[in-house]
Amino acid sequence: MTHNKKSFNALKTIAASALLVLACGLFGCATGPTADPRDPLEPLNRTVSRFNESVDNAVLKPVAQGYRSAVPRLVRLGVSNFFDNMEDAWSFVNGLLQLRPGVAADNYMRVVINTFFGFGGVLDIASELGIERHSEDFGQTLGRWGVPAGPYVVLPLLGPSTLRDTAAIQVDVRGDPVRGVKNVPGRNSLYALRVVDQRASFLRAGDLLDQAALDKYSFTRDVFLQRRRAEVFTDKPGGDKPDADKPEAEQAAPAK
Repeated sequence: MTHNKKSFNALKTIAASALLVLACGLFGCATGPTADPRDPLEPLNRTVSRFNESVDNAVLKPVAQGYRSAVPRLVRLGVSNFFDNMEDAWSFVNGLLQLRPGVAADNYMRVVINTFFGFGGVLDIASELGIERHSEDFGQTLGRWGVPAGPYVVLPLLGPSTLRDTAAIQVDVRGDPVRGVKNVPGRNSLYALRVVDQRASFLRAGDLLDQAALDKYSFTRDVFLQRRRAEVFTDKPGGDKPDADKPEAEQAAPAK
């Protein structure tokens, strides 16, 4: 068993290293005393970040602003609740995969209550009843089982991520309830509405970021990595808290 675990960890390290070397060879890596070791692909990431910002300024932000202006707040809240309810279903699955029965039970109860008594999730009855929402994805599940985050990456259109979370996207996509909608126009409309709704929810934060951050890229990276770290390690079995001095893989391993 120990031999298999060591082999698995070695394969993870080799795969991550191979991808990193390939990316460095193609696009160059950040070096020097000011380089952030978490972000060896910084030159490429900054380029992709500028592209994403251009698309956002040209398309997503204006559409989100129009959505917020044209749609009443209560309707927008119902839309957000509806998509949150769908996300809770996948969070329930990840709670099971993480061997966290409390998290799984909370999300299961939220889905049942909000679906049947909240008109398909439009009303968040579960929160009114004090049932906590735990947002869990497959990247967090991998992290809690010891898979290291790997280098920070910025994905085209999708934004900040890590090597681990990027690998988990395909699983998250397959676990997305919207993907199960058979009607293609209806499914695409739901995808588009969710993107607009999510962007609208960050309008105020984006404006504050534009005004406050001296280096928007570095600020966004640091906040994202800190948040993802907390999402993986908070309420870890055994009650451990994140420790900045310990390797992430060591912290993520489930308590024995």
